[in-house]
Amino acid sequence: MATLLIVHHTPSPNCQALFEAVVSGASDPEIEGVRVVRRAALAATASDVLAADGYLLGTPANLGYMSGALKHFFDQMYYPCLDSTRGRPFGFWVHGGNDVTGAVRGIEAITTGLGWRRAADPVTVTGEPAKADTEACWELGATLAAGLTD
Repeated sequence: MATLLIVHHTPSPNCQALFEAVVSGASDPEIEGVRVVRRAALAATASDVLAADGYLLGTPANLGYMSGALKHFFDQMYYPCLDSTRGRPFGFWVHGGNDVTGAVRGIEAITTGLGWRRAADPVTVTGEPAKADTEACWELGATLAAGLTD
């Protein structure tokens, strides 16, 4: 069975709504053969990453960058996972008050260094999430999970 690891930092109701939509999409009953593992960014470990076949990452944009929690996740897993996870699929979502550009750029730079393969366009949301935003997060989760069944 394939494993999809969702690493998230959800400090606000808006971030929580997007996270729940991602989990719902990834856990859709029509997608069989995928185990969905959820870890808060400060609790996720290199072992979690090594045990997974694909990744979903979620963060708020804080002060023009990804959250410190997600950055800490990357810092502690980068070298232990560098050679073993190249080519694995990933996707991500970012929520911000008005600009998420720096957070997106940071995630893309780190995942490029890891050699991960972006399997879906990122979902970026500013302000209060609209129905279309939560639907896009649901699709993101479903796309990554379904891609692991191929």
